[in-house]
Amino acid sequence: AASGAVQCQMLDMTFPGVVPMHKVNFDAKNEYDMIQNYKVLQDVFNKLQITKPLEINRLVKGRPLDNLEFLQWLKRFCDSTNGGIMNENYNPVERRSKGGRERSVKGSNKMPKSLQTNNTPPISSSVGLTKASGPKSANTAQVQALSKELTDLKLSYDHLGKERDFYFSKLRDVELLCQTPELEDLPIVVAVKKILYATDANESALEDAQEYLNQSLGVKAEDEENGEQEDY
Repeated sequence: AASGAVQCQMLDMTFPGVVPMHKVNFDAKNEYDMIQNYKVLQDVFNKLQITKPLEINRLVKGRPLDNLEFLQWLKRFCDSTNGGIMNENYNPVERRSKGGRERSVKGSNKMPKSLQTNNTPPISSSVGLTKASGPKSANTAQVQALSKELTDLKLSYDHLGKERDFYFSKLRDVELLCQTPELEDLPIVVAVKKILYATDANESALEDAQEYLNQSLGVKAEDEENGEQEDY
């Protein structure tokens, strides 16, 4: 798992078409080749706007705890994206053939059948194979379309979440200001708190707050007027 190739394939299964599998080297043994895989992974993170930091210098060392922790996080992330449902049409061996392993097995007589099929030139004798792979291609296209839609929804969700947090922090600041002992009994502050603490989601509390404010200010003005008359 330290090579980073496994992580690339997990994201390739979760987000079809996003990972350039031809750049992933599944035979990476030294740190240089591993780092190249993690660069691919970092590019995918950037495309998907994943903010999880990649501690490449620690992961390439192959320490079990570091890699296990990262794989556990990635598993949870993938499950949260696809609902924990595996893509039954995903062929990991075929997808790996588009990466570094294709270079290592090219020309080998022991090439797996799935790889041989993938490398067979489209001649007339393979018409039956082309017809048989039609439904699978259609399913792949559908999965890719759904994956793109899911990615767009995730980006929209993240944007709405940031917007929600922004306005919530504003409301929280107003609430703290209204709780200031010197201010909390002022009519305007009480009116604002009526809006903040309103529990009916279907009706606006603005009218109730305005009515309270008008009554409070009216009473206060009347008291001041009476006081002036008494002084006179």
